[in-house]
Amino acid sequence: MDWTPLISGAHNRIAEHVVETPLLNVQSFGLGYPVQLKLEQLQHAGSFKARGAFNTLLSEPVPEAGLVAASGGNHGAAVAFAARALGFHAKIYVPEIAGQAKIELIRSTGADLEVIPGAYANALEAAQDWELQTGAMQIHAYDAPATVAGQGTLFAEWEAQGLDADTVLIAVGGGGLISGALGWFQDRRKVVAVEPATSCALKSALMTGAPTNVDVSGIAANALGARRIGDICFDLASAQRTPSVIVPDAAIEAAQHALWRDHRLLVEPAGATALAALMCGAYLPARGEKVAVLLCGGNIDPEPLSDPATQVDVSFT
Repeated sequence: MDWTPLISGAHNRIAEHVVETPLLNVQSFGLGYPVQLKLEQLQHAGSFKARGAFNTLLSEPVPEAGLVAASGGNHGAAVAFAARALGFHAKIYVPEIAGQAKIELIRSTGADLEVIPGAYANALEAAQDWELQTGAMQIHAYDAPATVAGQGTLFAEWEAQGLDADTVLIAVGGGGLISGALGWFQDRRKVVAVEPATSCALKSALMTGAPTNVDVSGIAANALGARRIGDICFDLASAQRTPSVIVPDAAIEAAQHALWRDHRLLVEPAGATALAALMCGAYLPARGEKVAVLLCGGNIDPEPLSDPATQVDVSFT
């Protein structure tokens, strides 16, 4: 499949509905070399997922039954946000591990939300049942062409802004985001997949030669906790021999703290996962290799300003 025209079309289609998120060139984190960051945690609903949601809703007819989506949290928030913006009803299923911040974010959109015991796979089963019962339109979190093309707009935008890197590091869950990168960059830049040690569906698939179910857990599981990598991602990653590196939870947490300490950037664990690969040495750039890191999500749980005891009275009297 030629992804370039699909992503270019999506880029034009959703431009007025999404944020052009900024870049930050830094030399910090104790790395000894510069890194370019793309601050996609500043996107609508707190993650890149808004791109795929808007592209799907603007390119496909929506039935009277509305929309249904299963999500670890960020995809559900993005679908709910896009549905409200475009005037559609959305029913969202999330697992309990989504966390209170993401659950409350989805509720704030007015979507019909159901919290399901278990993990993402359990929420997906419930969403598929609802789709069969009602005829609602299912928006897959990662393994659908319209979703992947929407996520690919991030990388078209990044290049237009002046992406200055030989290599781009991207956190991977189900694979929709990195699929967009692979579809857009093709062989023009090196793309490195970064997965938590306890949620590594892509690494497992590349090692066994086919997508396979894996156990998921850890601090980033509510965003990167897909049990099985998407077919689109597996095909692209296999064809392009995409390297996958693994990082422990401790490295993810360290990167999350470093982003806040050094640059006051507040991200969720998934948003810090790609940077963790550089900080812990899971990925070591060659001499002179320019690297860039995508910060993909900012829906941190618990929300840092949700405790009334931490809030400051800024009213004027």
